[in-house]
Amino acid sequence: MNLSAQQLEAASFGGLRCSVVAVPGSGKTVTMTERIALLADDGVPPEAVLGLAFTRNAAGAMRERLAAAMGERASRVALSTIHGFCFSLLRRDGRSFEILEGRARVRLVGKLLAALRASEIPPGSVLAEISLAKNNLIDVGEYRLLHSGNPEKLRAARVYERYEAEKAGRMLLDFEDLLLEARKLLESAESGPKYRVYSHVLVDEYQDTTPAQVAVLKALTEGDGPGSCALWTCGDDFQSIFGFAGAGAGNIVNFERFFPGSTRFVLDVNYRSTPQILKVCQRLLDAAPRKIPKELRTDNEPGEEAVVLRCEDEYEEASAAACEIAELAARGDFEWRDFAVLYRSNFQSRVLEETFSRMRIPYRVESGLNFYNRYEIRCLLDYLRLIVRPDSEAGDEALKRIVNVPFRYVGGTFLKELETFASERETSMWAALREMPASAAHLRRAAGEMVSLLDPLMEKAAETSPAETISFLRDALDYDRFVAEEDALSPDDAKSESLDQLQTAAGRFEDSRSFLDHADRLATGSGNDPDGVRLSTVHRAKGSEFPVVLVVGMNEGLMPHKNGDPEEERRICFVAVSRAMKRLYLLSAGTRTGRAVEPSAFLKEMFPEMFPEND
Repeated sequence: MNLSAQQLEAASFGGLRCSVVAVPGSGKTVTMTERIALLADDGVPPEAVLGLAFTRNAAGAMRERLAAAMGERASRVALSTIHGFCFSLLRRDGRSFEILEGRARVRLVGKLLAALRASEIPPGSVLAEISLAKNNLIDVGEYRLLHSGNPEKLRAARVYERYEAEKAGRMLLDFEDLLLEARKLLESAESGPKYRVYSHVLVDEYQDTTPAQVAVLKALTEGDGPGSCALWTCGDDFQSIFGFAGAGAGNIVNFERFFPGSTRFVLDVNYRSTPQILKVCQRLLDAAPRKIPKELRTDNEPGEEAVVLRCEDEYEEASAAACEIAELAARGDFEWRDFAVLYRSNFQSRVLEETFSRMRIPYRVESGLNFYNRYEIRCLLDYLRLIVRPDSEAGDEALKRIVNVPFRYVGGTFLKELETFASERETSMWAALREMPASAAHLRRAAGEMVSLLDPLMEKAAETSPAETISFLRDALDYDRFVAEEDALSPDDAKSESLDQLQTAAGRFEDSRSFLDHADRLATGSGNDPDGVRLSTVHRAKGSEFPVVLVVGMNEGLMPHKNGDPEEERRICFVAVSRAMKRLYLLSAGTRTGRAVEPSAFLKEMFPEMFPEND
C-alpha cells in the first residue's frame, strides 16, 4: 500500500496508546490495515493482533484488504466486532448462555410491564432506557438513585430490575451483557491474564464506542510497562452520530484523559471530495462549540459549487432531486449508481420513491425495504385490502396476515380450522370467521371484536376514502402504539411518522381500490435495483461515498430533527454532506404536509451569504 507521510506516521506509531483523528475520506481504514501489516513485518505474531470494527461487514472488508497486503498471514489476525469478540471470550471461558435479542426481548419487557400493570408503556421505550443505562455502566441501583424524583424513571427501574433477574434465571444475555461480562472476566485477577493475550489492539470508528465498550478496551489493554498491550484507535469526533445508543464524541475528544500519556495524530487530508464540498463541511465544523480543531484539506481538482434548491413542498423537492439526477445521467456524466439521496428519517423516502417510480428512475432503498413493504405499512394496507375485498383470495391472505395485528393470540391451529371450514363451505375466510364456532373463549372474543370493528367499514367501503379508513383504524386499534413497541430512541425510524406519510399518500386517492393498486405497484416493482440511485438515511450511508449526493429535508424539525441533540444533529448533517465526492445538492421545502417550515439552521451555517438575515 502507498501511504502518505501523514498516514505512514500514524501507521508506524511505536508507543502504547494512540488516537488517530481522521477526517472523512482521509484513508483511516487503509491506515489501520497497513499498521497491521507493518506489525507483522516487524515480527509481531499475527495471532497477537486484535482488530475491532464497528460492523461485521466492516470487519469482513478489512479482512479482504489484509489478505491483499499480508497473504495467508491475514487469516491469523483476529478481526471482529467488539460484541463478537466479547461473545467468543465468554464462550472460551466455558460460559453457557443464550442471546436475548429482537422480538424475544420486546416480549419479555412487555410481560414485565403487564405484571407491573403498566401495559400502556411501549416496551421499546423501556428497552432503550435499559440499554442506554447499561451502555453507560449504570446498574439498577445507580439508575434508581439518579432518577429518585422521577416516577416514570422509577417505574422503568422496576422493569430494569426484574428484567435482569429474569435473564439471570433463564441464562440469557443481551448484547450489553456481553460487554459487561467480558469486562468482569478481563478485570479478574484469576482469569484476566489468561485472556489478555494480545500485544496490539486496534479499533476502527472509535467515536462510535460506548462507555461500556471503552471499559472493555481498558481492561484488555491494562498496564503500561514492558510487554503491555498497545492500543491504537482511529475515528473522527465529528462523525459521532450514535448518541441514542450510548456512543459519544467525548470518548475520542477526551482520549488523553482516559488513556494518560497517549499520542494523537490528525489525518486532515481528504482524498474524496472537491475543495468546494470541503468548504461547506468546514463551515459546519467551525460552528460546533465542542470538537477537536481541524482544517479540512485536499489536493483534489476544483469542482462545482454546492447547490441549494429551495422548493415549495416535499413533492416539488422530490421532483427537483429527480430532475437533477435525470439531467446529469442523460449527459453521460454519471451512472445511476453514482447518485445518493440522503435523508434524516425513513419516512421521507415515500415521496422520493413515488417520484422516482413515476419518472422511471431506477433506485434502491438502502434498508432493503421500500416504503410500502415496511411491516407497519403492510399491515394497514392488508386491513384496507380485507375491507374492500373481503370475499376474495387477496382478502383471505390479508386476514391471515393481520389476524394477530395487534396481538389477539390466535394460533395456527385455529387458522387451519378456519381455512378448512371456509373450503368445505366454498366461502371466504372472512365469512368463515363470522360463522365458525370457536371452542376457546378468547378465540370467540377475538373473532367477535374483529367482526364488530370491520363489518361497518366494509358496509361503507364504497363511500369512505382510504385516508379516512386508515385514520379510523389507527385510532380503533391503537395502532401507533402497537407498531411503536419496538421503536428505540433513534429518530431515524419513528414508525408513527411513516404512518402519517401513508395517510397523506392515501389522501391523494378518492377510493381504496385505486390506492391499493398504487401501493401494490410500488411495493412489487420498485426499490431494489442494485445499479440504481441510492435512497438512504444518513446513518445507513455512514462509511460510504458517492460521486453525487443530494441531501433532502434541510428544514428545521428534520435536519436538525426535532427530537435530536442539536450538536449531534450538526454532526449528522456533516456526515451527510461529506459523503459527496464531485457534486453536492441540498434541498429544502417551504411547506411539509401542508405546514410551513423554516430552512435548516445548518443551511444558514453552510451558506451564510444566502441568508443575510442570519448575520
